[in-house]
Amino acid sequence: MLNRREFHTSLLAAGAARGAGKPLRIATFRVDATPPLGTPLCFAMVPDGKEVVDRLSARGIILAGEDDPVVLAVLDWLGIGNEGHDEWRAALAKAPGSSPGRVAVHCLHQHDAPGYDPTGQRVLRDYRIPVSLYDETWTREVLARVSEAARQAARRLEPVTGIGLGKAPVERVASNRRLLGPDGKVQHSRLSSCKIEAVRALPEGVIDPAVRLISFWSGPRPLASLTWYATHPQSFYGQGGISADFPGLARAFRELALPETAHLHFNGAAGNVAAGKYNDGSPENRPVLAWRLAMGMKQAWDRQTRHPVSAADLRWRNLPVALPLRPGYDETTLSKELVKPERTRAEHSRYGRAIAWARRVAAGHRIELTALQLGPARVLHLPGELFIEYQLAAQQMRPDEFQAMAAYGDYGPSYIGTEISYGQGGYETSVVSFVGPAVEQVLNEALRKLVA
Repeated sequence: MLNRREFHTSLLAAGAARGAGKPLRIATFRVDATPPLGTPLCFAMVPDGKEVVDRLSARGIILAGEDDPVVLAVLDWLGIGNEGHDEWRAALAKAPGSSPGRVAVHCLHQHDAPGYDPTGQRVLRDYRIPVSLYDETWTREVLARVSEAARQAARRLEPVTGIGLGKAPVERVASNRRLLGPDGKVQHSRLSSCKIEAVRALPEGVIDPAVRLISFWSGPRPLASLTWYATHPQSFYGQGGISADFPGLARAFRELALPETAHLHFNGAAGNVAAGKYNDGSPENRPVLAWRLAMGMKQAWDRQTRHPVSAADLRWRNLPVALPLRPGYDETTLSKELVKPERTRAEHSRYGRAIAWARRVAAGHRIELTALQLGPARVLHLPGELFIEYQLAAQQMRPDEFQAMAAYGDYGPSYIGTEISYGQGGYETSVVSFVGPAVEQVLNEALRKLVA
């Protein structure tokens, strides 16, 4: 294992061998994104915030190569959807003088956290449903502060001499939520927590066990560490305790180990992956899961390989796609469900956001998938609560490269299953998925183009 000085020396030697070029440059930013007490959490699908267990953040990096800057941002929020996602991309593009198409905004999807979907909120107002999905004034204040932080960061870009690429397994955290019976249907739904020992004892199922890491270096100094791991981020939730949950705690452990380095963590394609096999829902299990994830992050850091980079090694690709609307999810049909008097606040939230997505699809909206190439590494940016099969499929398309995937970009479509999953039953492909089975063909064709 190379120490920092050896790592730096090897980077310089490799860079000299490749010839001098314009350097890649980086800047980082971070803003507190903890909501005030009384804020709706999880789009009003759980109790409002009544205490702050730990603080939430919005974090990002700006990468400047030979073209306009690229911005990657990630928040400890449930999700940012529809026009809200457009707003965030536009604001973060303006800060360093770039364009929205070169910005990726993702959420870690903690449930004891706020979300932002002005399209869904407008639907509820149109139908006179007195439900607030989020605190509008505070949410816009956060966006303004994050945009200003990115603007300030763009003034202090510094050169990157190389990147590190690491990968390691995370033990006893992730498990598949959908356990099939002999008939091929979902027999057990093992969600973020599970108190039934016999169900917890069943196999992990289909997951991606690895955490992946890209680090950025200036000489011997690590500037930033970005990690990706696919699992729902809940240990226990729904009691009004605002929290970044166990991925936020794992990230904090790594900050203690590397305090001068910016740490960004992204959730992968975790729509059908959670901690249920290893989590009984007890509060005491949160630090246990966090420590296991942090140990995987540490191993990925320790195992990283060195790669010199220059500005020419940064490439960015955009691919707009039209995701299909779930059959029967047109606004006329959904509105009849929305206005039923017996609806709960959570049901109003879900149907309002479903109508928001239906309106976007009817208007011809396309979601922009993007891919960042950094020398030998590629990072894919995808929307919604994507099933793990998409992440694994993208890896199989390019087994020769280091690849990471961040899901939970535009949260408008909600859950995104595979074609076969819609006939298998289960929560994830029930009313909470706003897209139809044809989505798999659309996304797999797009992924093949993005990784080509």
